[in-house]
Amino acid sequence: MAESLSQLIGRLAEWHPKVILLDDELVGGAPLVEFLRQLNETAPVVLIASIDRQKEIAKFVIEGEVEFVCRNGDFASLAASLVSRHLRPAPTAAPRAAPWSGMSEDVAEIFRHDINNPLTGILGNAELVLSHSSKLPPADIQRLQTVVELAVRLRETIRQLSDAWEAQSQKSA
Repeated sequence: MAESLSQLIGRLAEWHPKVILLDDELVGGAPLVEFLRQLNETAPVVLIASIDRQKEIAKFVIEGEVEFVCRNGDFASLAASLVSRHLRPAPTAAPRAAPWSGMSEDVAEIFRHDINNPLTGILGNAELVLSHSSKLPPADIQRLQTVVELAVRLRETIRQLSDAWEAQSQKSA
């Protein structure tokens, strides 16, 4: 917990957070872009902000670097759910032979951009609709929350596959 941006930046090195939950009220009217870039180097960021900030950080959301939660309706439970996903231990599996042996070096880029970007758009739009949940029936809210949960799981799988591919290709080089 930090009470100012300078305090947060100063403590990141000693804290080693697994996820950063940032309320844009801490930032005030300052631009978020450079600040988010700095934070994202340390840990994934879940940003709670007004809808006005979404356009400012759209690139980060699209690239999966920041998860945006609109400060509207029941935003606290959505933010808590996103944070808890980052805090869960990654499932461990028995090592397997790399299924990508013989593929080109562009696989990691395909994972990151051609798959992850549309997925992040799906996630961002579902979260945006959820930010207006007061206008939705409970069944629709539950379905959208499921979409968000599954999209986050898929994005993490893509990130793991991309990282594994890069590691494998570096060993082969």
